[in-house]
Order: sequence, then structure tokens, then C-alpha cells
Amino acid sequence: MPVPTGAALRHRVGILVLALLLLGGGATAYTLRAASGRDAATSATAAPGFTLAGGALHARDAATGRVARVDPSAPAGRDAGGPSCDRFHAAGETALCLRRRPGVPARTHVIVLDRELREVRRMSLPGIPSRARVSASGNVLAWTMFTTGDSYARSSFSTRTSILDLRTGYLVKNMEQIPLTLGGRRYHAPDVNYWGVSFAADDNRFYATVSTNGRTHLVEGDLAGWSARALRENVECPSLSPDGTRIAFKKRVSEGPREPWRLYVYDLATGREHPVAERRGIDDQALWTDAETLAYGYGGGVWSVRSDGSGAPRLLAPGASSPTVVRTE
Repeated sequence: MPVPTGAALRHRVGILVLALLLLGGGATAYTLRAASGRDAATSATAAPGFTLAGGALHARDAATGRVARVDPSAPAGRDAGGPSCDRFHAAGETALCLRRRPGVPARTHVIVLDRELREVRRMSLPGIPSRARVSASGNVLAWTMFTTGDSYARSSFSTRTSILDLRTGYLVKNMEQIPLTLGGRRYHAPDVNYWGVSFAADDNRFYATVSTNGRTHLVEGDLAGWSARALRENVECPSLSPDGTRIAFKKRVSEGPREPWRLYVYDLATGREHPVAERRGIDDQALWTDAETLAYGYGGGVWSVRSDGSGAPRLLAPGASSPTVVRTE
């Protein structure tokens, strides 16, 4: 076999060097990806000693993506030692964390945590995180994902809302399976979308938004009876008050894309509704921090306002979203 010399030898050496560089680059990229994965896994869990504090306001910290506890004595007024979540809610002994996974198509980790923020269950589901709710007892969870589109202000979007009962492990993958009564009749349509679930204290009755034929409706549902019925139009993202008598919701007041909603409160017994003192367009599922106060996200911060329409909005936490108050009772 002839021994390569001159140009042929230099050519072979060049190929060998290039191959080694490519292999090294691949190994480096793999190492960086692995390190990134380890970092992501580390940031996904709560810091040692960080748990849910009864009565304290918790929210997603925009700077870190972690769940933070608002604490005026802490640096920057909060302790951002919680898990990384895009949407978060907690009640009873349970927390729900929705975390979008990188890549296409969009998928989200649905992570169930205990009061110590230790992982109990994890699922990977299609879609972009939108809403998260835990019943007062911590037994029943609901979440909404955008499956197409990423905003309720757009005309073309689709959602999938799921319910998980931790007592039985039963998962309703899509609430569209629940028989719907609209206008006194059983209703079927391919464009039905559910979102924004809020549970009553009995872990059975719930309220949610249903959208169909270009209109939104407040529905009352019965999990045990496997049914839902529409109560009234133009109600989105309902949030049931702690005493179960009122619903905070966002009402569409304009057809334009700029701030089309206002925050309202609806009395279930009388059927009356009124706007709160917040006059800006709120695209959030409001939280009842107590019997008379609402918290919500707007403009990159968490705000509060009285539910009776009096007073004025107050900034609770700048650079935050997904407010949660874990009640101590």
C-alpha cells in the first residue's frame, strides 16, 4: 500500500483534525446541555427550608421564575426560594405548578406538590400554561392550557382544561367531555372551550367559563352528577369567594384588542353585578385573599382591590404574577 506524501498527507491530516474538532464540539455541546439540564432540574425544586407559609402572599417572581413569598423583611421584599413555575396556585396541603417545557410542539409539566413543596406527582401534557387552581381542601385541582394561540384577546385560540381528584387519582383530561346545558337544552358544538375553573368548598360544585359561538358563559358544574349548566353570559375566569356567595370575574366591555375586560363581582343570590375600583383591563383569574379583597396580575405586578367597588387599586408585589394566599384554617 503506497504511503501518502506531500499534499495527500496534508489532506488526510486535515480531515483527521476536523473530525476531532467536530467530536470535541459535540461532546462540549452535550456537556453544556447536560449541565443546563441539571441547572434546570435544580431550579425546578424549592430551596431547602422554603415551604408554604399560612396567610402569606405567594407569587411567581418574574426575575427568577420561582415562586416567592412576599416578606417585607427579606431582600427586595420577597423570598424567591420556591420551585420554578409559569403558573402557580396552592390551597390546603397542596400546590399546583405548571411549567412549560422547551421545544416544539409546546408541552407543559403539571407538577403536584405538598405543603412542603415536595413533588407528589408529575405529568407532561400538550399546551401552554394558562390557569391553575386548587380547591380549598387541596383535594381537587384544575388547570387550563392553550392548545392553539396564546391569548384570550385573540379570536383564534383553543384551550384544554383538566381536573384531577387527588383522593381517587381520577383525571378528567378534557372538561369538554362533561355534558353541557345551555339555554335549558343539552348543547353540542365543536367550538366549545372551557377555562378558568373555581371550586366550591364541597370539592364537587365548580364554576368555569365556557366559550362557544363567539360568546362566553358562566357555568356551574357538578362533578358527581357529571353535568354543567350555563348561568349567564359574558363571564370569564370566575373566582368563587371564600363564603361561596360571590364570583369575581372579568367582563368584556370592549370588542377592541386593547384592554377589553373589566374586573366585576357577581352576587349568586341576587344576580346583581358591579365593577370594582380597578378600571384597567385585567386579563387574569382574580384571587380572593380574604372575604372582601381581590388580588390579580396586571402590568407585570400583583395588585389588590376591594371587592365591593370602593377604594383604589394597590400594588402588592412588583415583578410578580400568579398570586396565592394559603389560608390557615
